[in-house]
Amino acid sequence: MKRPPLLLLTAILLLAATPSAAAQKFIPQSIQFKGVPEYSNQELLAAVGYKNDTPIAYSEVKSHSQRLLDTGLFESASFTYNGVDLVFSLVPSTALYPVRLLNLPLTPGKVLDAALHDRLPLYHGMVPFNGGLTEQVRQALEEMLAAKGIKTTVAATPFTDPKLAEVTAISFFVTAPPVRVGEIHLEGVSPELQVKVKLVADRTKRTDYDTENTAGNIEHAFTLFYSDEGYAAVKVHAERQGDPVMSGEAIEIPFNVIVAEGRHYKLGSIYLPSGEPLTLADINKTAGVVSNTVEKMTVKDGVTLRTALAYVTGQYKSKGYMDCVVTPHPQFDDANSIVNYTLEVQTGPVYKMGKLTILNGADDLRAAMLAAWKLPEGAVFNESAIQTYFYSQGNTPLGRTFASSTCRFKLTRNIQTHTVDVVLLLEKKH
Repeated sequence: MKRPPLLLLTAILLLAATPSAAAQKFIPQSIQFKGVPEYSNQELLAAVGYKNDTPIAYSEVKSHSQRLLDTGLFESASFTYNGVDLVFSLVPSTALYPVRLLNLPLTPGKVLDAALHDRLPLYHGMVPFNGGLTEQVRQALEEMLAAKGIKTTVAATPFTDPKLAEVTAISFFVTAPPVRVGEIHLEGVSPELQVKVKLVADRTKRTDYDTENTAGNIEHAFTLFYSDEGYAAVKVHAERQGDPVMSGEAIEIPFNVIVAEGRHYKLGSIYLPSGEPLTLADINKTAGVVSNTVEKMTVKDGVTLRTALAYVTGQYKSKGYMDCVVTPHPQFDDANSIVNYTLEVQTGPVYKMGKLTILNGADDLRAAMLAAWKLPEGAVFNESAIQTYFYSQGNTPLGRTFASSTCRFKLTRNIQTHTVDVVLLLEKKH
C-alpha cells in the first residue's frame, strides 16, 4: 500500500528578520504559483483564500502555504517575496487517484466533476490517498445528496485492484441507510409478455444499488429473460429516472427500462470456434434433458443457449482455463425465424493447482482426505475434480463420512502466479 508523501513547507521572506518586521503587512504586486501548470492561478488563489490587493503578513502567507499542503495534492510548498512578487513554488503529489462511486445515487461524469470543482477549486477528478481534499469531496457529496432530500453518511476508502494488487482509486459510498433499486417503469413490452416481464421487474426491485453497474445489471436481467423466451435480437436500455426516494429504511433509486423486443426466433445450430457444430447430446448432458429432435432446441421450451455456453465454459475450465470467457455471436435467418450462433472463446492463461487446506479438526480425517486427494500442487487445475473427489469415494470410511456431511470448498485464484488455492470443509448435516 502506498503511503502519503512527507509534506514540506519552506519559506524565504526578504524582510528584516525581526518579529516586528515579520508581523508587518505588505501588498504584493503579483502572486504567482510555480510547478503546477495543471492548476490555474485563479484556482490556487481561491484554494488559499487570498484576495488580490489585500494586505498580508508573513504568518498569513505561511498559513496559506499550509492550506495547500493540507489538501494532499502537493508534496512540498515554499514561497518567496522580493518586495514586488509573492511566488509559491509547489511540487505536485505523485500519489493521486480517481474518484470511484460505489452506491451513491449520483451520476458520475463531467456534470458531477464540474459541480465538485465549483465547490472545491483544486478538484480535477483526482484525490490523495488521504488528506484534506478527500475529506472535502466526501463532505461535498453528502451535501449534494442532502440537497436532494437524502440525508445520509458518506465514507471514503482506498480501492485495491485485485489484478494489480495496489490502490488504483478512492471509493466513496453510502454507509447508511442501504441504497436499493426502486420502482422500474417499463416501455415497449408487448401485451402478451406484460405479466412475465413484471415478474422480472419485481425480482430486480430492492436489490442493492451499484452506481457503476446497476443499469447494466438491469439490462442483463431483462435481456436474459427475453433471450430465454426466444427474442434473440432484443435491445434493452435502462437508466435512472428522477431523484432518489427515501422509502422506509432505504434509499430507493427509480429506473426506466425501454425494451425493443424484435421478433421471435427458434434456436438453430451452435458452432464451436473450430466451426464444428455443438451436438445436441453434449448440450442435453449439461441440461439434464433427453431430446433427439432439433425442434425441441428452442430458447424458450427446451435446451437454452445459456446451457450450451455453460457446457463449453466447463470444458475449458476443466483444462485449467479459469478465466475463460465464451461469447456467442448470432447469425439471424429471418426468412425461417431461426438464429444460429458461433461461439468465440477467450481462454486466458492455464491455472495450476496451488495450496490445499483442509479445515477439519481430527488429524486422522485430515490425513485420510489428503491421501485421497488426486490433484497435486502444480498440476493443471480442474474444478470438476473436486466434485469427483467428494462423490467417488464409494462405501469406504471416507466415502461414508462425506455422505453424512455437507461438503464445501472455497477457491482462491492468484492472478499473478496463475494458481488456485483450495480449501475443503466438512460440516455435519442437520
